[in-house]
Amino acid sequence: MKRIAVYPGSFDPPTNGHLSVLQRAAGLFDEVVFLLAVNPEKKSRYNVEERLEMMRESASFLPNVRVDFTSGLTVDYCESIGAHHLIRGLRAVTDYEYEFQLAAANEFANPSVDMVFFMARKEETFISSSTVDELFRNGVDVSPLVPSAVLRRMRKE
Repeated sequence: MKRIAVYPGSFDPPTNGHLSVLQRAAGLFDEVVFLLAVNPEKKSRYNVEERLEMMRESASFLPNVRVDFTSGLTVDYCESIGAHHLIRGLRAVTDYEYEFQLAAANEFANPSVDMVFFMARKEETFISSSTVDELFRNGVDVSPLVPSAVLRRMRKE
């Protein structure tokens, strides 16, 4: 039986922290779906197509990773493709509280999907999409924090 995992997020934009989690997940599962979970209530800097393009280009070196998107419940997406694992990254204690609540809600919605957590590498604990965006807007070189595809997109604006 093929072990499929889904790594969901808004990825606005994808960072090297996201890619670190993705790469480690790809080493454990037969297939990983790098899933853009679109929340229409959330204002995003990049539109869906821009984020998908950045995600595809950034993850292209991982042969068992594919990129997709959903605007519905992630656990419903998992069920539709036969995935039984959701990948999440943890940077700090504040992430844990949010992820604990999310895991409980997902388990309530679909108990057949397990959450798998990866701790951020120490050098990636401060990286978030919003932090990268703020640093970039204030003239800080963020090239060590994002994949080259993301940096190119940021510089186009």
